[in-house]
Amino acid sequence: MKRPMPWNEQVDVISSGESSSSDSETGVQNDGFEFKPSMDDFKIPAKEMTAEGMLIKRAEMYQEYMKQIQIPAQRGSVIPFTTWMGLGKSIKQLYGQPLHYLTNILLKQWDQLRFGSVDEYKPLDTVIHPSKAEATVWLVEEIHRRTSSHHHVAKLWLSDPMHEAYVDSIFPQL
Repeated sequence: MKRPMPWNEQVDVISSGESSSSDSETGVQNDGFEFKPSMDDFKIPAKEMTAEGMLIKRAEMYQEYMKQIQIPAQRGSVIPFTTWMGLGKSIKQLYGQPLHYLTNILLKQWDQLRFGSVDEYKPLDTVIHPSKAEATVWLVEEIHRRTSSHHHVAKLWLSDPMHEAYVDSIFPQL
């Protein structure tokens, strides 16, 4: 049994004396072989894609991946925590899913906001009820997953050479 050739490798053989009525439609005739362009012929080779273009593509794939992950509906546990980043780490472990890059950055910023405050050295779960804190993180996470632009994420990644530290390792490397 013969295996058919893939679409982009098929060629039609025409003898030099014959002509086809579809010559002008399908491509250029050259030494008895006819070239049929395919969509692959119009793609930019990976070698020619810029680093910025690759980062934008990676951010687009990341955002699409994060949109597919459902926010947990059942959240009955009370998670003890001392920092926002610590709460984020516990949430990732408990629910087995990543937090969005933007959520991780926001948790870091919230921890930094505490520097120099009266309650800086108090465990955060004594300042904010753990259930409210967790609900807040999930609300922010839902906003980031559903509404963030991959262009914005790529722009932030371009400006932060250490951005991969805040992209959870549960996300597969591209």
